[in-house]
Amino acid sequence: MCGYGKVAAAVQMPILSYMGHDVFNLPTMLISNTFPYGKYAIMESTSYIEEAIQKWNELGIRFDAITTGFMASEHQAQLVARYCREQASLGADIFVDPVMGDYGKLYGGADEGTIRCMQEMLGVAHLCFPNYTEACLLTGVEYKEKGITAEEAYTLVNKLRRIGSLSVVITSCIIDGEHAVVGYNHFKAEYFLLPYEEIPVQFPGTGDIFSSIIVGRLQDGDNLRHATRTAMDTLRHWIDINKDNEDKNRGIPIERHLSDL
Repeated sequence: MCGYGKVAAAVQMPILSYMGHDVFNLPTMLISNTFPYGKYAIMESTSYIEEAIQKWNELGIRFDAITTGFMASEHQAQLVARYCREQASLGADIFVDPVMGDYGKLYGGADEGTIRCMQEMLGVAHLCFPNYTEACLLTGVEYKEKGITAEEAYTLVNKLRRIGSLSVVITSCIIDGEHAVVGYNHFKAEYFLLPYEEIPVQFPGTGDIFSSIIVGRLQDGDNLRHATRTAMDTLRHWIDINKDNEDKNRGIPIERHLSDL
């Protein structure tokens, strides 16, 4: 949960709520503002998570779906993964965004323990949404700045599936010279490769917007390929109309654009 900036729960909750879903939250940490500002306060919330899950279980609370993001520690990831397994056994869909890094590097504050955390989470995922960097970190595959072939992309998808995620969507890839999203839908046993034109602007929170739109559409009965294409096109439009914003570190002001959904 970010105090200043449109990332994580600050974009996931309004998007999914606008799409008609009842949304509840369990923050893995509180952060004062987005990372690109360079200075921030962080408070991880593992003890709160432990107690909140206990109370939810005592109250008999169940969920149709759970979507996870940043994990502050291995212990926290184990707690959340165990809860996801319990809820999945009751019918919940589990969506995992393994937030760790980009452009071939881990984010500040992330380390080898973070990779292990996210591998733990992939073990309970029905669908995961790593970017290309995160997919490489999770699988131990070399990051190639100039891009990969379609065959290498599908191999990377399969390595993530072997860790545990049933379906996979990898973003921010360069595949055979084109920017693309690559994925696998386990319901149809179908691979897909969706190219896009990159807008050379950086906003924090775009991955959270992307995954939230997909989750919302899947919960409404859409198929993964079409939901992914819709999320790509919506996000590209939002980036384009905000590309001249003076302070991009705040993220995209999504509340102005929810009617596009």
